[in-house]
Amino acid sequence: MSPPAPCSRSWSISEDSLRRYVYHASESCIQELLAASDPNRSSDSGGSDNKWKVLALENGVEISKRRSGSFHIFRSRWILRSVSPQQFITVANAIDAAKQWDSDLVEAKYIKSLNDNLSIIRLRFGDSSKQVFKNREFIVYERRETMDDGTLVVAVASLPKEIAAGLHPKRHDSIRGLLLQSGWVVEKLDHDSCLVTYVVQLDPAGWLPKCFVNRLNTKLVMIIDNLKKLAQACPINGGI
Repeated sequence: MSPPAPCSRSWSISEDSLRRYVYHASESCIQELLAASDPNRSSDSGGSDNKWKVLALENGVEISKRRSGSFHIFRSRWILRSVSPQQFITVANAIDAAKQWDSDLVEAKYIKSLNDNLSIIRLRFGDSSKQVFKNREFIVYERRETMDDGTLVVAVASLPKEIAAGLHPKRHDSIRGLLLQSGWVVEKLDHDSCLVTYVVQLDPAGWLPKCFVNRLNTKLVMIIDNLKKLAQACPINGGI
């Protein structure tokens, strides 16, 4: 009798099924992002582990964290003066964020468009990256929405590994990490300014201590200042 075939751990699904799955998953991510941007739920006064705990508040910038599973979710909230929502949204995307996370981003490309506002993206970091990104790759969706009140939301998160493997097989020399959730909520303020909430929860996979990863996630939410400078150099395209 021949031995059983090994489990491939990859799923091949139709584009329509993929679109439905990603739409459902991204809807949940969008609601989480909107909840994170709600000032009525911004701080932890009762000591509960699943509420936001403010780590720093200075010069209009708030850094917070919340426990969720093995890794904390980190959040930054910034008031950007003289930067309109339309300006900032041009750089609020998975690729520009990854470039700020680590300069050794060797590949960043859209591998599938599921709708005008819904795409699948591959991010790959090289051998010269920081330890937490070294030889990592991520297969993520990116969904962009304008809410009824004009608030702009961009949700970015990894596909399940089995679906990602079916779309784009992992390189033998890479580690496939998980961007558990991330994204931006951009709210309009007076005088062509905006309030930006940025959320990140990253699992780089591999043999890295959780405390080290959590410290890194704290730094990842600080990229808004660099993105602001990029936004100020971008022409306004008039929409999301």
